[in-house]
Amino acid sequence: MSFFTDKIVIVTGGSDGIGRALIDGLIGAGAKVATCGRQYDKLYALQMEYSQVMLHTMVCDVSHEEECKRFIRSTVDTFGTIDILINNAGISMRSLFDEADTNVIRQMMDVNFMGAVYCTKFALPYIVKQKGTVVGVSSTAGYQGLPGRSGYSASKFALQGWLEALRIELMDSGVHVMWVSPGFTTSNIRNTALNGRGVGQGESPLDESKLMSAETCARYILSAIEKRKRVLVLTFTGKLTVFMNRFFPSLADKLVHRYYFKNGELIK
Repeated sequence: MSFFTDKIVIVTGGSDGIGRALIDGLIGAGAKVATCGRQYDKLYALQMEYSQVMLHTMVCDVSHEEECKRFIRSTVDTFGTIDILINNAGISMRSLFDEADTNVIRQMMDVNFMGAVYCTKFALPYIVKQKGTVVGVSSTAGYQGLPGRSGYSASKFALQGWLEALRIELMDSGVHVMWVSPGFTTSNIRNTALNGRGVGQGESPLDESKLMSAETCARYILSAIEKRKRVLVLTFTGKLTVFMNRFFPSLADKLVHRYYFKNGELIK
């Protein structure tokens, strides 16, 4: 029997990338899964693929508190409780700060940070009763601010600080709180990254074929949840970034600048 057998697990943003890989892994391990996303057609396709198993889907924009409340309530109505919440929904950006509308920064915070806050707020009473787990899918950008991703970095720093405070608040409750920093992983998040005007860029600046697969990333995350790890940082580049930022911050700044700027221009 798997650790996840009959566990009730919520994965926000489950129609693509890491979220979708987590759902595949959880259902394969016998969990009952609920997920949400903004695009009905993707959720419908997912529901049809898993029509014979316990999967609950709902259209929900996590940046809206009331939609999160309805999603959590519908999950409890469907499954009775919640054991694990994986706050995975997120968006990114590629724009220098002085070229970005402030609304783009706000969107980063609303989705990546407040979305996790809203879902956790409404799910927490059930998770406490189950002595379950709250997970935040963060990024190495939560340790090292990245040029052209200032709003994204801010949202991930906020997410990690909030989860750390929440972990300490819940220390006596038996609830496990952790965050995951996947590093560069194959995902649609770069294709949907917003430019300075808040429009999706529709392309990735990276060679996605050379990145860690979403499936591999999901396996690591699920293993870390089972082992109740405090933090999970993935990929060699991610671990090196965290190490350098902690012990050699000035050098880390220079290396990050060299990586993201070519001939004085930001790689977008």
